[in-house]
Amino acid sequence: MMLSLAVATTVHAEPDAITAKPLTQRHAFGGNVSVQITQELDGLPAQVVDIEDASKVAVVEFTIQPGAVFPWHTHPGTVLINITEGDFVFVFGEDCVERRYGPGMALVDPGHTVHTAFNPGREEATVVIATLIGVPAEGPLMTQVDAQEGAALDEKCGIKRADAGNLLSGY
Repeated sequence: MMLSLAVATTVHAEPDAITAKPLTQRHAFGGNVSVQITQELDGLPAQVVDIEDASKVAVVEFTIQPGAVFPWHTHPGTVLINITEGDFVFVFGEDCVERRYGPGMALVDPGHTVHTAFNPGREEATVVIATLIGVPAEGPLMTQVDAQEGAALDEKCGIKRADAGNLLSGY
């Protein structure tokens, strides 16, 4: 009887708020590879990203449960984000605009910009594929801002996190 309860508990365990599944290690292109990306978003000045050494890439699949929110963070390279399932909201700390995306849509994080993102849904998980371009040969692919800066950005941008910090308030 105890064994079946333990199995049932394991089967019904809640998934992590956000999971990251590497789809590749850091791969390198042969030869010299450079990339230029120009992006114009409402509310922000045009951004031109020149990646002199785009020879290293990594691809990660993120599954974001309903109401889950990323901490405020940056990346050491440019990130191309493809939304494959669910709804996704991306917020730059610079302007606090909630940019909404759905399946089949994509966006560019130019890198070195403080931002957060979340699943605004209440029922469906969101799945995004992040292709990181111009990443360093080693080291972290994400750097979280310190707690004080994160709290200040939450206040500035109106992000209301639950006590756990990784869920939106009200979930």
